[in-house]
Amino acid sequence: MAKIIPFKAVRPTRDKVSLIAARSYDSYTNEQREARLRDNPFSFLHVVYPGYKYSQVIEGEKRYKLVRNRYQEFKEDGVFMQEEVPSFYVYKILNHEGVEFNGIVAAASTQDYEKDIIKKHEDTLQYKEEVFVKYLKTVGFNAEPVLLTYPDNDALAIIIKSVMQTRAEYEFTTTHRDTHYLWPVSQSALVTEISEVFEGMPTLYIADGHHRSSSSCLLSKILQQENKHHTGEEPYNYFMSFLIPESDLKIFEFNRLIKDLNGWSKEEFLIQLDSLFRIENRAQNFYKPSKKHHFSMYLDGDFYSLYLRKDSYEIENALDGLDSQILYKLIFDPILGIKDLRNDTRIAYADGKKDMAYVKTAVDNKDFAVGFGMLPVTTQEMKKIANEGLKMPPKSTYIEPKLRSGITIYEF
Repeated sequence: MAKIIPFKAVRPTRDKVSLIAARSYDSYTNEQREARLRDNPFSFLHVVYPGYKYSQVIEGEKRYKLVRNRYQEFKEDGVFMQEEVPSFYVYKILNHEGVEFNGIVAAASTQDYEKDIIKKHEDTLQYKEEVFVKYLKTVGFNAEPVLLTYPDNDALAIIIKSVMQTRAEYEFTTTHRDTHYLWPVSQSALVTEISEVFEGMPTLYIADGHHRSSSSCLLSKILQQENKHHTGEEPYNYFMSFLIPESDLKIFEFNRLIKDLNGWSKEEFLIQLDSLFRIENRAQNFYKPSKKHHFSMYLDGDFYSLYLRKDSYEIENALDGLDSQILYKLIFDPILGIKDLRNDTRIAYADGKKDMAYVKTAVDNKDFAVGFGMLPVTTQEMKKIANEGLKMPPKSTYIEPKLRSGITIYEF
């Protein structure tokens, strides 16, 4: 059964929260990052990018220690305060398109991750895990929750709706026109009720944050070995999570961009594909797939539709039926020679919110030779792959909500 616990969040004072909240570091362009660091002394980017203070890029252990220093300075300056009692945090995001995400920020168990009560659907890279473990061990906190999802639950929905009837502790709108709300929940009866509802759930699923959760689990093992008086209840046995119902989860595809045709001419490449797919040249007519196993391709100024020939591919499990896996097994690996989807520099990914128009522009600009589009993975596909203990190819899902850093911080 899932173990979800409240915690004493370190969080911004109410007047500073809109200034502190930041997207993930890599989601900004260099120009955007520079502007925020220059114009907003309270941005959490100052914590995660401490080299800005010295006008230089600082990496590795030096950076981690400076991150810890900047964080401590924010606390010393009264920018952050710490909750007096362990609390859950009801969190709501209303995005600029009118889509609403409601859930609970809490600490999830690394033991549940180990026991596969918290299920995974995506592979992680060892070197990324090792780097992030060193980072976490030095800084001592989680600043951005792992996104977990659970089957829709009436009891939790009623609790969340009830809490949201009161005044929010935070209510602020970002420059992306998304509005964020947060309600601390510390009443013992309500905290117990929330914990017990999650205890009744046999499984939770990681929607976004596989590297963060796996690194937290590895760090937990290291700290257990270093602590002669380990009890299992120490903060390092948990990691911060944002838990939302499955119906709130929004999944988009990642389109694929390839730099070259691996030595094939355009005509030779199309002939290779013809034995695997029914191909139709749609010229300049924008094409987006409407069915699973149908793909969009943009090549040399034309859109193409690719329909998988059923006799050319055998589906033996949930992973085999995934469109991103089909592209890998039939095109990227055998024809284009791309075997390592995570590290091969010949492939790039564009989230589906940018659509095939973005892919067209990238190919027309000669940055890439060909682009592929597909339908997004469904929640049920994601769960089925996780339940079978399988892992999707990287960048198979672009999932919302995307959370801000620095709103709730979990110290371990």
